[in-house]
Amino acid sequence: MESSVESQSARKTWLVIIGLLMLILAKGMFTFWLVGDLGQPTWDYRPVPDVPGESPYAIYAPMPHPQHVRGDKGE
Repeated sequence: MESSVESQSARKTWLVIIGLLMLILAKGMFTFWLVGDLGQPTWDYRPVPDVPGESPYAIYAPMPHPQHVRGDKGE
């Protein structure tokens, strides 16, 4: 009598484990197909210098002596 109970218990345990595994795999596949891999983005910002006058997108022309400290041609 006890062996049939243990057998059914083991079978139910494996069914629960397999069911949870299938749930995890199904969720992963759903996420993979829903989100997908779109590859590299199409935009290209390129590195832009931090000083605004040196940027190729700058509004103003660069200063002839851009030093902001006192000294040789920086006054």
